[in-house]
Amino acid sequence: MNQVDHIAECMATSGDIQRVQTAHRLKLAEFWNIKEGDKVLEIGCGQGDTTAVLAYLVGEKGFVHGIDIASPLYGSPITLGESMEYLLQSRLGNRIHVDFSMDILTDKIDFIENSFDHIVFSHCSWYLKSIEEFSAVMKKVKKWGWRLCFAEWDTRISTVEQYPHLLSVLIQAQYESYKQESDANIRSLFTPFDIQSVVRAAGWEILKEHIIFSPDLQDAKWEVNKLVTDLNDELDKIGEMPEKLKLLIQSQMSILEDFRVMNEITPLSVYAFTAE
Repeated sequence: MNQVDHIAECMATSGDIQRVQTAHRLKLAEFWNIKEGDKVLEIGCGQGDTTAVLAYLVGEKGFVHGIDIASPLYGSPITLGESMEYLLQSRLGNRIHVDFSMDILTDKIDFIENSFDHIVFSHCSWYLKSIEEFSAVMKKVKKWGWRLCFAEWDTRISTVEQYPHLLSVLIQAQYESYKQESDANIRSLFTPFDIQSVVRAAGWEILKEHIIFSPDLQDAKWEVNKLVTDLNDELDKIGEMPEKLKLLIQSQMSILEDFRVMNEITPLSVYAFTAE
């Protein structure tokens, strides 16, 4: 059995979708140089796609502590709690600890300085509500570990087929900026330049950067389809948005719909780096 299948079978979601997601996260973790025996803090662990890969690579002598601000009841058709519980019951579970409903910016959460070899922050920066919150997270976690391992979608498209993914994210970020509270997957949009600026201002020095393209990832189609389905309901919830902006968003949706009909959709590349 290869690495991907070995890890994927520890997840509640089975089949090709999970194997594709696992393969992508294995690329990330190998670039970050996660090794046997490492202690890893994963912030924004979600349903455990990256957690499982990290746990596999750190081995029996390593440890992965996952933290997520979301409730274990969040998610559908499988909740985060159900997915993570399945992983904890698998052969990898004895090297994983997970805390849901945990806001790391509260005074209640702290770790001893340099408790971890790696702090992983993967595909979760766009969940944050503002660049100020992102900055606060990067500053607080700095003392907890030796190395930051980061990954997020790269807004610098390299092919026209990536444009729908980018446009769907831009549209969501526009109307999310008018919400006071949200549980959306995309609440802010940070470019690689934004990310670099925040990370360096928090005291990290970026060591290695890498662009990873995983064309089989399903996320682009998921984002586009969700936006098409949910947009009108989302806009109806926002009473204070200027009418001109609503019309602009509808125009952007027309562009997205036309492109979706006529062209293939591929995911954005991923911007990854390590920092100390």
